[in-house]
Amino acid sequence: MAASSNSSLSGSSVSSDAEEYQPPIWKSYLYQLQQEAPRPKRIICAGEVENRPKYYGREFHGIISREQADELLGGVEGAYILRESQRQPGCYTLALRFGNQTLNYRLFYDGKHFVGEKRFESIHDLVTDGLITLYIETKASEYISKMTTNPIYEHIGYATLLREKVSRRLSRSKNESRKTSVTNEEHTTVEKISSLVRRAALTHNDNHFNYEKTHNFKVHTFRGPHWCEYCANFMWGLIAQGVRCSDCGLNVHKQCSKHVPNDCQPDLKRIKKVYCCDLTTLVKAHNTQRPMVVDICIREIEARGLKSEGLYRVSGFTEHIEDVKMAFDRDGEKADISANIYPDINIITGALKLYFRDLPIPVITYDTYPKFIEAAKISNADERLEAVHDVLMLLPPAHYETLRYLMIHLKNSTTNIQKTSIPENKNLGDCNFIPLGRVTLNEKDNLMNAENLGIVFGPTLMRSPEDSTLTTLHDMRYQKLIVQILIENEDVLF
Repeated sequence: MAASSNSSLSGSSVSSDAEEYQPPIWKSYLYQLQQEAPRPKRIICAGEVENRPKYYGREFHGIISREQADELLGGVEGAYILRESQRQPGCYTLALRFGNQTLNYRLFYDGKHFVGEKRFESIHDLVTDGLITLYIETKASEYISKMTTNPIYEHIGYATLLREKVSRRLSRSKNESRKTSVTNEEHTTVEKISSLVRRAALTHNDNHFNYEKTHNFKVHTFRGPHWCEYCANFMWGLIAQGVRCSDCGLNVHKQCSKHVPNDCQPDLKRIKKVYCCDLTTLVKAHNTQRPMVVDICIREIEARGLKSEGLYRVSGFTEHIEDVKMAFDRDGEKADISANIYPDINIITGALKLYFRDLPIPVITYDTYPKFIEAAKISNADERLEAVHDVLMLLPPAHYETLRYLMIHLKNSTTNIQKTSIPENKNLGDCNFIPLGRVTLNEKDNLMNAENLGIVFGPTLMRSPEDSTLTTLHDMRYQKLIVQILIENEDVLF
């Protein structure tokens, strides 16, 4: 096998005065192999073919045998034709010459052409991509099997200056007066920094809450040459060459994605909304302990709604609740939900409940849901409490912290308030402020005890992974009981 050579991919390195920084070394061996791959050669049918499908061109030769197809290809590397099967009329085959043999693939069309997972606009693109893949996998199978063993992902050093620039760009500014302006020169430099550098910068940002988050990889088609940010090797093919994290923009081979650590640092540019966004993704993007929707709504409720009869049980106007949702999606933490705009506190409680219901993964996750239900079925109170505590420990950190914060708000105890929860120079409006936990404390006025709140928040915080109405109805009493236990024993469980 030829030795791999190295080159820097234009646009992936950083122009900076930081002397310590060394740009990644992109490995070009697979790129060179792609350039060497055979080119497709269409063998045109000399005569007119009856009943030729309208989505095939003159490379279609009608009903012919494998032997006839092999003869037509003439042993020319990259040559191809389309034919209709003799044994199964109406089924079509791509006959392709590669590696001194004729390969036959069952061909499909559903608006695009495909023989496997990838779908192409044209037969020419399909054959081109297939020849590249066949050539690279033939020439570099051993290389590909080993390319994840020496990744660049964990071994590149980055200058402190670059980290600070990226941190300034991504850090969440709590007050307009504290925002740091970035000069045009710095802005230009930052824009050139790859997602790999940005993640490294955030890894070293002490102010970033260290919640572990898996990458949200989706198959992606890259326009132009792209290199994997995990192994530094070229991402070959015409389409669907690899995967991209839709939350942070990390680009890697599909096989490399299995080795990437759970260190996704979501980019605010990629987070298009607040509602319906994964909870951990949102808090990492905004650099907060909990979703700011939860903090802002609870702060507003505690300021003016604790004595409201039927708090959380009485519904606000749906249109106004949707307005609050749109305000958060549009303005984020700057959304105005004050009494001047929404005098009815039930609109704010409705918006908070809607946020929990809209989560793609509930606060009490699908993974832990059956364990909570089983815990609720335990008859002995002490054993049940112990079981609930054990399952709580299985929640992802951001989910656990959000649930803890909500239970403190609903609990009638003030024992959990610590002075250290309110850092110096922080006012009560800051999102790190711990609520005073006064909903059930005002039960005489709002008529909401732990049981009533369990009825409201059970199906709001918990959803069965089974999309079954019967299961939902059967589990409702256990959902209510779990939330009731969490409220009544908040000081013990959390």
